[in-house]
Amino acid sequence: MTSAFDTAWRAEVFEDFSDTDKQFLDKVIAWVEPYIADKVLFTQELAVHHVKGTLKVLSLLEMDVATMAAALISTITLTQEGSHLLEDSQFTTKILDEFGTEIFDLVEGAQALIRIGTVASQATLATEEQEKLQQEMLRKMLLAMATDLRIVLIRLAARLQTLRWYAESKLPCPPEIALQTSNIYAPLANRLGIWQIKWEMEDLSLRFLKPEIYREIAQKLEAKRTEREDLVNNFIAKLRQSLEEQHIKADVAGRAKHIYSIYNKMRNKSLAFEELYDLLAIRIIVKTERDCYTALSLVHSYWTPVMEEFDDYIARPKPNGYRSLHTVVKDDKGHIFEVQIRTHQMHQFAEYGMAAHWRYKEAGKQGGKVSASSLYDRQISWMRQLLSWRKEVGITEQAEKNQTASQADIARKKTALEKEKEQLIKTKPTQDKPDRIYVMTPQARLLELPAGSTPVDFAYLLHTDLGHRCRGAKVDGQLVALNTPLKTGQTVEIIAAKSGGPSRDWLNPQLGYLHSPRAKAKVRLWFNAIELQLRINHGQELVEKELQRLGKTSVNLEHLASKLGFAHPDDLYVAVAKDEFSLRQIAQAFIEVEPSTTEEKTLFSPRQSAATSATTTGKSGVLVVGVDSLMTQLARCCHPAPPDAIGGFVTRGRGVSIHRINCPSFKVMQQKDPDRIIEVDWGNTNETVYPVNIKVVSMDRNGLLRDISEVFAKMKLNVIGVHTQTKESNAYLNFTVEISNGTQLNKALKTISDVSGVISAHRV
Repeated sequence: MTSAFDTAWRAEVFEDFSDTDKQFLDKVIAWVEPYIADKVLFTQELAVHHVKGTLKVLSLLEMDVATMAAALISTITLTQEGSHLLEDSQFTTKILDEFGTEIFDLVEGAQALIRIGTVASQATLATEEQEKLQQEMLRKMLLAMATDLRIVLIRLAARLQTLRWYAESKLPCPPEIALQTSNIYAPLANRLGIWQIKWEMEDLSLRFLKPEIYREIAQKLEAKRTEREDLVNNFIAKLRQSLEEQHIKADVAGRAKHIYSIYNKMRNKSLAFEELYDLLAIRIIVKTERDCYTALSLVHSYWTPVMEEFDDYIARPKPNGYRSLHTVVKDDKGHIFEVQIRTHQMHQFAEYGMAAHWRYKEAGKQGGKVSASSLYDRQISWMRQLLSWRKEVGITEQAEKNQTASQADIARKKTALEKEKEQLIKTKPTQDKPDRIYVMTPQARLLELPAGSTPVDFAYLLHTDLGHRCRGAKVDGQLVALNTPLKTGQTVEIIAAKSGGPSRDWLNPQLGYLHSPRAKAKVRLWFNAIELQLRINHGQELVEKELQRLGKTSVNLEHLASKLGFAHPDDLYVAVAKDEFSLRQIAQAFIEVEPSTTEEKTLFSPRQSAATSATTTGKSGVLVVGVDSLMTQLARCCHPAPPDAIGGFVTRGRGVSIHRINCPSFKVMQQKDPDRIIEVDWGNTNETVYPVNIKVVSMDRNGLLRDISEVFAKMKLNVIGVHTQTKESNAYLNFTVEISNGTQLNKALKTISDVSGVISAHRV
């Protein structure tokens, strides 16, 4: 039977491999071919055609023999008949027996990436920002799952071959494949520095997603890609000759800018096609900085420079340390070339160091930094060492064939290289202890959690109320215990009760129900709030019994609490429940007020329907999110008032203290006791007024205080505090005014600012 993997194809793809590796790959092909012969993938591409194209891409990347073998075997799982074979123990045993653990792990990893990528890409999110976050999360998850970066390379090569197939066959490419490639796989190729794959993926994706734009840019380029490359080659040839004449050794390379890059730059910088200066790019790498400037002078002497496009990043490096000379020149026919000139050291730093291309390219317009994890960096380094080892083996075998070295030297070199490979495989970076995991909701939404998180942590990340009501969980469709640690790539579904709260067992670290700080804080707040409510109920019961004994059941409790030194009745109840306040003092309060008829009437008078002061009554109008009937008090340090953004701090015995979010005291409490911070919001504030501090700076004059007081009087605002000071002919006035809402405050500030002589008026 004639093999579909012809001799010419094998010679081209396996050219750089040793004879031993070629024999091994021939063995893999013979084993794989019966599984994929005449089989068609879901793209309508023949499986044999697909794997031949995939391996050709991998050979251009100079991948090792294990990667090539894994790519061959992975194609079996892409066919409809073979999609479930990795779940068959007999099939997996065959792979392990025939090819070993390393290749099996690569095959299994490649299959996992296909499954996760397909599922996660099906998520539909409301906003563009959420979509971008989802895409970045998916890229992180794919890298986290690929404990060996060769798995990612297999997927990238396979996806590029799929796009090439659609272009070659003229079949319509499904938009989801092109979109996933553009958003997920091309950025991954970019991060790995695989430019050959990156630009072709981007161009093909644009061709399928926006064919009209693709054709328009292609037409505006006037010349075909081959013609543009000819321009680059002619430029390089002339430049190389000039450099040789000056005895400068240089590596000169060039490229014709691809269509997607042109489209992206036009879109991001809002430029017309005619305003682009880097359609054709040249890079010159020399030995010294002096050679950089010599090469620059040569370029400017042969071609006309566009001076406004010149940048000297050698004399003035970028903040990230990037150094290079950038210039733009024109030839006699008006063709524009972008030229970069740098030393080998600068180039190494730009490509692989802090200033690596993808790190600042993906940072965006804001100039932020995109950092790679230390594990990712170690994997890149390990893979480069592996490829370097393969090249050294090839050099040794070539020396053996050409007999340019003694047999003893070659044998020693081979032994050393084999030991080096064994050591290299042993030191492969793995993600045994990841710091983050990436899991999915049933709707394929990706979430990031600390490593070791459980379904309960997952529930609290989705929503606090869902976490409180969590009673069970399914992971990948299977019921699991709530303290089961989750793993990257899993799909988690929460089973929740209609109502209820968390279990105290969740706070026991030995039981392992909670791992994330967020979830732990939410559970503690729940129990703190419940405990506080129980104390309030118990204290209220004791106070009401004491009032019954005294025959004072119709007393106004808010006025009684104020008389006893509490901001709110709930504060009184908590103090009584904790035995910090004696019930005898309640009886004493009534004895003190007997002589004064007016005070007694006030104490026992029913509550008025008009607007009341939050300070006087203790009614703040604040709701504690998720908990009913908690006592609250407005903090005096920042005087919160609607519609200020507010937060709550659970005090010891005085309920929840309400602060403005930007209050310095509240920020200090957040840092010291984050577990006591609680979510609050404004409730019904229609009949309540709130004290706020207003500072007025004005030129000192007669009648100033009267005029400002008239403003408050006209607006019917109650002034409960005034402090004035004069310094260097300026008056500084501080008012404490009761207002009902932010609109009223803003109107008052604007009116005061219009008073004659007032320099500024603002809320403190």
